[in-house]
Amino acid sequence: MKERVVLFILVVGLVWVVYWLQYRNTIITIIGLLGLIVVASLYLIYSSLATKHKKRKLKKNPQIFNPNYKPFVTVMIPAHNEAGVITDTVNNILQMDYENFEVIVIDDRSEDNTANIVRQIEQEHQGKVRALVRDKDAFPGKSAVLNDAMKMANGEAILVFDADARVDSDFLSKLVPYLESEDTGACQARKVVSNKDYNFLTRCQNNEMSLDTYTQVNRDSVKGAVELRGNGELIKRKALEDIGGWNNETITDDLDMSTRLHLKGWDIRFIPEAVVYEEAIIYWGALYRQRRRWLEGSIRRYLEYFGDVLTSRDMSIRAGLDMTAYIFEFLLPFWFIVEMGFRLLHAFKWVIGKNPNYSLFSMSNALLLLTSICIAFAFTEAIRKALRKYDNVPRKEALKQAVETCAYFLAIWFPMMLFILCKILFCKKSMAWGKTTHGLIQEEEDNIQKQNKMKETQIGEV
Repeated sequence: MKERVVLFILVVGLVWVVYWLQYRNTIITIIGLLGLIVVASLYLIYSSLATKHKKRKLKKNPQIFNPNYKPFVTVMIPAHNEAGVITDTVNNILQMDYENFEVIVIDDRSEDNTANIVRQIEQEHQGKVRALVRDKDAFPGKSAVLNDAMKMANGEAILVFDADARVDSDFLSKLVPYLESEDTGACQARKVVSNKDYNFLTRCQNNEMSLDTYTQVNRDSVKGAVELRGNGELIKRKALEDIGGWNNETITDDLDMSTRLHLKGWDIRFIPEAVVYEEAIIYWGALYRQRRRWLEGSIRRYLEYFGDVLTSRDMSIRAGLDMTAYIFEFLLPFWFIVEMGFRLLHAFKWVIGKNPNYSLFSMSNALLLLTSICIAFAFTEAIRKALRKYDNVPRKEALKQAVETCAYFLAIWFPMMLFILCKILFCKKSMAWGKTTHGLIQEEEDNIQKQNKMKETQIGEV
């Protein structure tokens, strides 16, 4: 209810401000929109310069880690209907060269054979892997799954993986040293798509993650509000206990925990050298469902903790300013949508003859068009830089993929923003997992092979 009330106030307030400004002078609203863009751009430039400065500093004076810091780590792998991938995932995780860890693999009310497979994995790796099979009537949601597993975890730190995660053997060895600092509560690894060359969607999702890496590295450089990403997150037990574990009432456990850790004064580090590979979605429908959950969870946590961000005495000033700056990523597109809505209304009245003084070629409309072009250019350039830096994509190909990914963002985030705002305002909150189906590519390849064999058999019979 709190989220709904806060959102209603914000939506009504912004719509009224834009309407009032347009009533006085349509150019003033564009100036306000440009002001937000300038602030966001200046912050991006500042964080980028901070990253370059940090890189030069580390080159001259490399960071020295304590070789004796080897905390016992509990690896948690929640699984819901993951019979096709969970065995390979656990086998991959067990190949990590870090000596001090255990694995808890959790079946969460699966409707396939996941529960039996999880028990079988425990039998095959006794002493290293433990299984947790949740009751069918257990509280839903990934947070509840992890809280249940926490009751049997022995680790001084908790490492969370998705059911399709793949890592190199030195993954944990690269991640753990950054957790030693007293004020560091968690570390997040870089996420990379393992099937990025499958189709247009998987390529854009990988580019999206490269952009996320670019922004997270910048946020880390200014000691900003780095966020956890669910897959490949390492959390100090002391920090977990300090915030009371995972929040069972959230639909995005990683984003909610990130905010609560920062509110308590804990720092989160982003470690691009440690890479976790995951499978991207190959269908539009499934992608929309996943992104819808991500966006809803992100907006809800800002609405839930907005007041705490402004009043927290434990949160660092840098993290608070950084978090406030990134709220613009939601405010900016909504303001743009409201602005366009009013202008389309003016144009409609002009067409039917009720607003003869309106002009499609007014100065304010020209400025809005210029603003749109500037936003698209800045976004495309950020994606291009990310692809060049973290994926080593050639210049021309990076530009091409950046333009594609910009169009992909436009097709997903703008319409989804309106949908989620309406959902929060008028619909009941759902605690369903909203999980991503894994193993689809392997399933498709198996089906193709079966079809080819059937064709060969038919040809042979003829």
